[in-house]
Amino acid sequence: MLTSLPTLDALLHAHAPHLGSDAAGYRHHAYRVANFYWLLAPGDAEALEKLCIAVAFHDLGIWTARTFDYLPPSRVLARNHLQAIGKPAWQEDVDAMIDHHHRIRRMPPDRDASVETFRRADWIDVSNGVLRFGLSRDVVHEVRVRFPDAGFHRRLLQFTLQRLYRHPFSPLPMMRW
Repeated sequence: MLTSLPTLDALLHAHAPHLGSDAAGYRHHAYRVANFYWLLAPGDAEALEKLCIAVAFHDLGIWTARTFDYLPPSRVLARNHLQAIGKPAWQEDVDAMIDHHHRIRRMPPDRDASVETFRRADWIDVSNGVLRFGLSRDVVHEVRVRFPDAGFHRRLLQFTLQRLYRHPFSPLPMMRW
């Protein structure tokens, strides 16, 4: 199990002021998604580094841009970070993982497998393990016990209800077909 990811922790620490009281919940969500991804498709050190960057930023725009239409600001944060660390070649992969992580249908087979794996990993967590994409109940439970919810899903429900109230005809702008 991935329990210490220095890149992920450093990025989350840098954005802790934006996350405020949601920092622990977001960190645990990020670690759950990272673990589910790695269980579905383990890779090399470069793949893990890309994963850490994508998972750190994938929902962060909710807090930094204060919007539930957060995919564009999350992608900008990731792009800026990749430029700052001299990894612009990773931009396409990381950007696609963030942009498609709420896609309902599976990615087309001609797309990079990392995008589909990231989508599945996030859906495992968002669905509280109802969707498992081949992972066992025990494995999903183990990850969820190690990284408890810490109010993350309740907070997402609050954001969803606020968005529904303000934009009843566009309650979930991050969803993709």
